[in-house]
Amino acid sequence: MTDTMIARLPEVDAFLSRASGSFIDGEHLSGSGRHADIIDPSNALSLTRLGLADEAIVDRAVASAKRCFDNGIWRGMKPAQRERILLKFADLVEAHGEELAQLESLNQGKSIHIARMVDVGFSVDFMRYTAGWTTKLEGQTTSVSIGMPEGAEFHAYTLRQPVGVVAGIVPWNFPFMITLWKVIPALAAGCSIVIKPATETPLSALRLAELALEAGVPAGTFNVVVGAGSIAGQYLAEHPDVRKVTFTGSTAVGKQIGHAAVDHMARFSLELGGKNPMLVLEDADLDKAVHGALMAGLLNQGQVCAAASRFYVHRSLHDAFCERLHGAIQGMSVGPGLDPAAQLNPLVSRRHQQSVLAHIERAQAEGAKVLRGAAVPEEGFYVSPVVLSGVTQQMTVAREEVFGPVLSVIPFDKIEEGLAMVNDSDLGLAASLWTNDLSQAMRLIPRIEAGTVWVNTHVTLDASLPFGGVKQSGIGREFGREAVEACTELKSVCIAY
Repeated sequence: MTDTMIARLPEVDAFLSRASGSFIDGEHLSGSGRHADIIDPSNALSLTRLGLADEAIVDRAVASAKRCFDNGIWRGMKPAQRERILLKFADLVEAHGEELAQLESLNQGKSIHIARMVDVGFSVDFMRYTAGWTTKLEGQTTSVSIGMPEGAEFHAYTLRQPVGVVAGIVPWNFPFMITLWKVIPALAAGCSIVIKPATETPLSALRLAELALEAGVPAGTFNVVVGAGSIAGQYLAEHPDVRKVTFTGSTAVGKQIGHAAVDHMARFSLELGGKNPMLVLEDADLDKAVHGALMAGLLNQGQVCAAASRFYVHRSLHDAFCERLHGAIQGMSVGPGLDPAAQLNPLVSRRHQQSVLAHIERAQAEGAKVLRGAAVPEEGFYVSPVVLSGVTQQMTVAREEVFGPVLSVIPFDKIEEGLAMVNDSDLGLAASLWTNDLSQAMRLIPRIEAGTVWVNTHVTLDASLPFGGVKQSGIGREFGREAVEACTELKSVCIAY
């Protein structure tokens, strides 16, 4: 521990002591007999040991959620009452912000600064914004032209009603924040929900379930199952009593989840992988572009679905861009997430660390020049960030999602050439364009194949702005009206009189 390390709050240790496994019907469960250590990525030591859910525990969680939905305990409340409870939930998250940020930093490995500002700070804003939709879901009246029976008059309208039990499957990169992306829209719509966090990072979802109960969300309305994706996650997606599945994760697993949902005709939304480009035009401000690249590529050590990992830079700026990026990553300080002086933190697990290192080795073997960043300790799951120059569009590193601190820089000469490389991907989650030419930006934005296009910024989200991908990057959207309405069914009503 360094002199700058933040001391763990007593509340964090108290939670680690009482958490035992899944959280169902307002209670912690110990699991099915199988257990897993929850690891601190900075030192590979166990934070706690949790019981893992089997199919019987998933059944129990879904049954609890369905019972609450069928009994109308939550959806039967007046919308304004549910809104007040969700706002109280947000207040509790804000009040426990430091405890939650420390839990997230310890469990996921990320910087305490990111945990405070993004995971907790953004999430509180998101919760309050989305809670407002509770009182704003609406149908519409429609003028119909039904011609029979003769002389009949009609009144027709639509209703939005909660879909039922929602299953939310959450990844390990932003487990706190993405849990709330699933939970709050579902609760705002009047649904009940079962969350399945990643096995590596279940702690924040469990703590959120406790706080939801304290806020007044009825027991059983928000349940958490801790277990392997191949067992608990797959079975949850297949469960016949689940009416909506929302998944964030890799494209390969997302396709399996989508198939499982379709088999019992459940609605589903998939926010999947990204191989996100950053297109830097000749007129771009180089200082801003380099600073933007560091944020876009290294936020949370590059473990961000919307992170930029392909940097297409006009040839006139290419060498200076690489040089400045390399200089920046060489000077980074390294340490645990609870060290506020550390600019570079560990990856989430040893398995992921080895995957990222393998991508770097393969890129070098295929001809890329590796410009390495700050040295990292052997203890824990650290990877030194790298800038790759000499990358071609055909290299594996330019086509496959690495999900780590790996920045591939590729030059282009003509804008059409750069645009073609930007769109030359099966994925289309997000992209950014860097230019001071407004006319050029307005012409290029519609031609970039991505669900989100940023201009002179990257990885900036807002609760009102829908987020999701095209092509192999998913189906459906998080945030805004779309996220809440995705948890509803639209019913048409036609009355003859």
